[in-house]
Amino acid sequence: MNEIPPRYNPKDAEDKWYAYWESKNLFAAGANPAKKPFCIVIPPPNVTGILHMGHALNNTIQDILIRYNRLKGQEALWMPGTDHAGIATQNVVEKTLAREGKRRQDLGREAFVERVWNWKEQYGSTIIRQLKKLGASCDWQRTRFTMDADYSAAVTEVFVRLYDKGLIYRGSYIINWCPRCQTALSDEEAAHRQLNSNLYYLRYPLVDSPDHIVVATTRPETMLGDTAVAVNPKDKRYKKLIGKDLNLPLVNRKIKIIADSMVDPKFGTGCVKVTPAHDPNDYLMGKKHGLEFINVMNPDGSMNEAAGNYKGLDRFAAREVILEDLRQKGLLEKIDPHVLSVGHCYRCHTIVEPYLSKQWFVRMKPLAHPAIAAVKKGEITFYPARWKKVYLNWMENIQDWCISRQIWWGHRLPVYYCRACQKQASESMVNGQWSIDKETTDAQGVIVSQVKPEKCPGCGSTDIYQDEDVLDTWFSSWLWPFATFYWPNFRGQGTGDRGQGSLNESREEKDLKYFYPTSTLVTAPEIIFFWVARMIMAGFEFMGGIPFKDVYIHGTVRDTEGKKMSKSLGNIIDPLEIISDYGTDALRFSLISITAQGQDVFLSKERFEQGRNFANKIWNASRFILMNIEPKFVPRDLCVFFAKEELSLINRWILSRFYSVLRDVEKSLAAYRFNEAATMLYTFFWHEFCDWYLELIKQDIKHPHNQLVMYKILEKYIRALHPFMPFITEEIWQRLRECVEGDKLEGVKVSGCQSVKVSECQSVMEQAWPHIQDQIIDKKAEKDAQAIFETITLIRNLRSSLDIAPDQKVNVSIFPRLKSKRALLEQNERIFKNMAKLDSLMLLPVNTRPPATISAVNADFDVYLHFSGLLDAGEERRKISLRIAEIKKYLLSKEQRLKNQEFVNKAPKEIVEKELAGLAEYKLTLSRLEKMQHELQ
Repeated sequence: MNEIPPRYNPKDAEDKWYAYWESKNLFAAGANPAKKPFCIVIPPPNVTGILHMGHALNNTIQDILIRYNRLKGQEALWMPGTDHAGIATQNVVEKTLAREGKRRQDLGREAFVERVWNWKEQYGSTIIRQLKKLGASCDWQRTRFTMDADYSAAVTEVFVRLYDKGLIYRGSYIINWCPRCQTALSDEEAAHRQLNSNLYYLRYPLVDSPDHIVVATTRPETMLGDTAVAVNPKDKRYKKLIGKDLNLPLVNRKIKIIADSMVDPKFGTGCVKVTPAHDPNDYLMGKKHGLEFINVMNPDGSMNEAAGNYKGLDRFAAREVILEDLRQKGLLEKIDPHVLSVGHCYRCHTIVEPYLSKQWFVRMKPLAHPAIAAVKKGEITFYPARWKKVYLNWMENIQDWCISRQIWWGHRLPVYYCRACQKQASESMVNGQWSIDKETTDAQGVIVSQVKPEKCPGCGSTDIYQDEDVLDTWFSSWLWPFATFYWPNFRGQGTGDRGQGSLNESREEKDLKYFYPTSTLVTAPEIIFFWVARMIMAGFEFMGGIPFKDVYIHGTVRDTEGKKMSKSLGNIIDPLEIISDYGTDALRFSLISITAQGQDVFLSKERFEQGRNFANKIWNASRFILMNIEPKFVPRDLCVFFAKEELSLINRWILSRFYSVLRDVEKSLAAYRFNEAATMLYTFFWHEFCDWYLELIKQDIKHPHNQLVMYKILEKYIRALHPFMPFITEEIWQRLRECVEGDKLEGVKVSGCQSVKVSECQSVMEQAWPHIQDQIIDKKAEKDAQAIFETITLIRNLRSSLDIAPDQKVNVSIFPRLKSKRALLEQNERIFKNMAKLDSLMLLPVNTRPPATISAVNADFDVYLHFSGLLDAGEERRKISLRIAEIKKYLLSKEQRLKNQEFVNKAPKEIVEKELAGLAEYKLTLSRLEKMQHELQ
């Protein structure tokens, strides 16, 4: 065996073992009838992306599940890939062009798209390389990209199928429009934020009357497109005015006062301006009352010709000019502060504009029905369960999905137009006025086809052109669970003719049947509607069933003050920097150990010290074992050995504890409680295996029993820890493999159906998850050992309270409350003397307090430490009095702080809990000191 370095070097281990895993193709998976499938599709990161803490958390969770189920003997596939991210990627490339003094229009569509492809080839794999640094064990040979030719063909197929089924249509509606990106956005892409704005009260003069009415609006610039003013029909203030004409200020156009129940009489003055082309509610009123639709803005947010004298002004600049003109005409009554919820573009954060536009939509209600039923019936389970209600609420109130985007990078709509036919039937726009009389698909002159038609099927004309728009990015990613397997146009074919049975299926067809539905989806809450819900709908529509069985929604990564991490706030923690400073395993374990199911993660750099310290502890303990192991003792079957040998209480205890912990870890992982599983593994290794077991056997470490148990526990523990900390576990497992006579080591189950020697395994990844040996679990041994440890801890605390030197031996008297406990002490007296540094241990026949002692008790024993000759009682009382005074002063300040409601309400929950825990601990210390002060009298 090679010399074991005194310190663990994560950088060397991570690069070495990841390259080794890839070279041995250990991440690969495929249809295997001998094993159960387990599959996760990665939430495809944007090609523009770089690794952030959200990625680190999300992908660590996925990797834990994949590695765990791989060890459990399942065929575990983690399907990787990236998303073309239409708007985001186009923005990145446009910014690059801007630095060259160019716009995309200067290049033209074809050249610009080629430029984006070049950018993708150069930078698009950055996130993949970074995921590898995280230890992600994806089957990288399967990496997909949403703009791959095969994947694009699937997107086109879906569009055509939905169109032919009547589920895709084109119509003019109010959509969310980003003037910066100049594209439509779905409701989910236009998240609302609270803004401090104003409510403007404008006077609209009545025609043929000196009177006026006052309307209240938050967007006075859109008044140029008003075609009515509406009041509630039950509002007595305005009943006599319904049907009368108004003179629209600044435009001098007559508009009517209409009545509509949509108007809230309590908002503003109860009179609202109706601008059908610039507000979703006004749009509905416009259709209902047959109003004109006047669009007064250009796509870039500037005012168009219909805005008259304000043409060319930016929408917000026009607002100020319009307000000033109204003020000069005496038509601006007042301005009141008003908090407004405003949609913002999810990519560039520009305030979106409700905008009348002709777009393509998917009818969602028919698609939603089976997806709702599946969740209600429990075919798909959400973790945490509260997300089920959120999902169902959105699905049951689902709106049609605007899928067209006015950008160049993406899947171009498979829609073609015949110019000859379009002349005869189309919506027209004359002088800024839209003719809206029905929902329209413009069927005449529209050809939806997977390939460009040579001629119009209606009139035979060859003058055909393709729609300029591309599809919403999510229209491709909602197909991810099955399109990644090359559905429906599978690449390869089996032998013989297609369709002659399973023997003739391509590898991709077999893989899709084997791995679909996938097992678990791990994702963040913000894309439950963007992606999760839509994948479920697509699964039913195109695959006839659910796309996954479980959905695990993890929390958001925040800083210690509870703010979401972002570049703009300057509070991000770079995971690659943490990996460089602490190691990948430290990053992964630290993140997972503080991530309660579905709860947000409050993170600071100091948090990663826990993972680093744990890695060092694992290394040091493993090094100690490896340096003390005798190979001749360890190649034995543990079950047979345990049944035949008379093991000590301590060996029976540690074996029982290991399998008890392992069983609880499995339960936690099955329930997606990753932090609980990590904490149990941490606590067992650090506090039970290292602090107690290794310390207890040090003096007799060469005993064959201790040798075998020590080795077996470490080797099995390393396998159990591997999903959480893959690199250090591989490094140690390889050394464990080297340090024994491998050809004599018993066979272990791997790959679900075969048995091989450990020496034949290339990696810990090929090993099996440790089998829980129920016959070894001994709850009585656990209870007895725990009683011993608690009593030793009592003695240690008594020693510490009197500042007795660590190497100073003391005398202790103990009264056992039960006969069984007396026997326990007698049988394990050596352990007490060694671990508590005792000169003598006296078992009291009756519970009488010996003189010159201080005491402590637990459920089983009364413990008395003799201090005569060890200290000056008077001096010790003086020290204790000073310490009591300090603690009382500290407690007073802490109690006052916790009584401050402002602190309690504003401080993060974990800070308050930490303060309360500290307060309780100091109160316990005070009680112990006061007791000790009394005993030293």
